[in-house]
Amino acid sequence: MSPLWTSAEIATATGASASTDFECNGVAFDSREIGSGDLFFAMKGEQADGHRFVAQAFASGASGAVVSAPVDGPHVLVPDTMRALEQLGMASRQRVDGKIIGVTGSAGKTGTKEALFAALDRFAPERVHRSVKSYNNHVGVPLSLSRMPRETEFGVFEMGMNHTGELAALTQFVRPHVAIVTTIAPAHIEHFGSEDRIADAKAEIFEGLEPGGVAIIPADSPHFARLRRHAEKFASRIVSFGFSESADVRCIDHLASANGGSLITAKLPGAMLQYELSQPGDHWVANSLAVLAAVQAVGTDLAVAGLALADMRGLKGRGARHRIAVQGGDALLIDESYNANPASMAATLKGLGDADVDRRVSVLGSMKELGDQSAKFHVGLRESIEAAKVDYLLLVGEEMAPLAEALAGDVAWTGKFAHCASVADATERVCNEVRGGDAILIKGSNSVGLSAVVEALLGGGD
Repeated sequence: MSPLWTSAEIATATGASASTDFECNGVAFDSREIGSGDLFFAMKGEQADGHRFVAQAFASGASGAVVSAPVDGPHVLVPDTMRALEQLGMASRQRVDGKIIGVTGSAGKTGTKEALFAALDRFAPERVHRSVKSYNNHVGVPLSLSRMPRETEFGVFEMGMNHTGELAALTQFVRPHVAIVTTIAPAHIEHFGSEDRIADAKAEIFEGLEPGGVAIIPADSPHFARLRRHAEKFASRIVSFGFSESADVRCIDHLASANGGSLITAKLPGAMLQYELSQPGDHWVANSLAVLAAVQAVGTDLAVAGLALADMRGLKGRGARHRIAVQGGDALLIDESYNANPASMAATLKGLGDADVDRRVSVLGSMKELGDQSAKFHVGLRESIEAAKVDYLLLVGEEMAPLAEALAGDVAWTGKFAHCASVADATERVCNEVRGGDAILIKGSNSVGLSAVVEALLGGGD
């Protein structure tokens, strides 16, 4: 295979010159992630200047660096390394002839991106590229683009935002042939003030659509008409997905499968598909419909996509399920520790309620960036918690105080919940509480740090 980049190509993309000839097969801006043959971008951030780590990057095997000050070793000297990363990402996008899919949404975008990758990779092995982790911001998107091999047939890119205009900029880098909005929910609402404005901001993804592009939008969303109006300005075709009878890609029927996921019958334009989905929950059924809509839009095999959806494993922090050894037997651990907003909390709590277990235990961390509506949204979780028949509840974070106060005033919750002083407190409590036959849901915004609770529980199992 040809190298990912040559020094001449990097220099051309950035309008600079290389100190010497070199080739690279990977790109990174974190010196700790550098491997043999990688290109290191020395980025200047708020906390650190990447130029301090150039020597470390070369020691780890970097074949070259992009810098804004001369260094020892092969490099391309540019005025601004952030701008150079954007330029390299745009050059990567320009040289790829494959189909590109962009994914955004208030929840479900990482899972949908991973499911899309699995479906397309099953069809075209080793010819599909996607953004890794949650590299979905102004740095992560150009980085992910710059890592895309020139031979790529399908590219899948996640795009996030927490301010108006962010997606408008990112979508111009990605220039998708297909743009998906998974759902609209009050994530980052403190920056927008209303869900309508969040919908407007998410709809910016359509602005970068290539000619003939397809917009895929959630039929069940109360913001469907708003999203459709935005999409009509830029898309040649609009495809809706969901449970609604009006959806173009519609779930006709679904029921729980033996592996804990769902058996689904879906109707698509000109096709019907029955498939098994390994991930549990109605929200994942909806995500899978968006995946099928995109698969059909880029002209690949729906049956192959169905096989991939059956084989998908849960993502760390985003629904991964583990059997752990505890006192009295084993228990089901549901790891949703990476992110949380009101919609995703409701969806995962419903999944907990649907689990066939003896008891339901939940550790819920604060939902961040909800602004002056935070108390309302946290108290509002009570309905979903009670509908899920949670037997023991631990709340973590100061934003959970209003919910804790509401529960404290109800005798039915006496002895069944606690508002923990810290993650360490929650960890100790849940480790002492769980027993065989339990299902334990761990969910909260990433900054709360509930991944530590997951790691502590995994210490007792695989």
